[in-house]
Amino acid sequence: MATNGTMNLEDVRIGFRNFSGAEGQYNKAGDRNFVVFLDEKKAKELEAQGWNIKWPKDRDDIDSVEDTRQPYLPVSVAFGAYPAKVVLINGDDGPATKLDESSVGMLDWADIKRVDLVVRPYNWTVNGNSGVKAYTKALYVTINEDEFAEKYGI
Repeated sequence: MATNGTMNLEDVRIGFRNFSGAEGQYNKAGDRNFVVFLDEKKAKELEAQGWNIKWPKDRDDIDSVEDTRQPYLPVSVAFGAYPAKVVLINGDDGPATKLDESSVGMLDWADIKRVDLVVRPYNWTVNGNSGVKAYTKALYVTINEDEFAEKYGI
């Protein structure tokens, strides 16, 4: 099922951040990505449209009533032919800084307050299978301002 157009996600929670593209157990070197956590209704809606939604696996060590894990959408960050626009905002009224391929890795450990995201779909078909991969078109990350930032004009 093909998906056209971009998707706006406002004030979302992100996780599994690898903006630096570090190689790891679940990541090839150079692959920049993160996930957007979704409520179950939105996840089912996007999955029906072909998006690559990941669901938490059942675990014996977690009580189903107390399980707070959420489904999520993996999102890639690329700076090639269609470069992502990534903007860092320092505090609620702070200055905005556009991040590029060399500076976006700082988001891996940033104290994030708010994220607004525009996702660009990539419809793929391989060996009879098809789906929609999510790419970052624009990402606006507001970070929590530390207590000295205003004092030093940062």
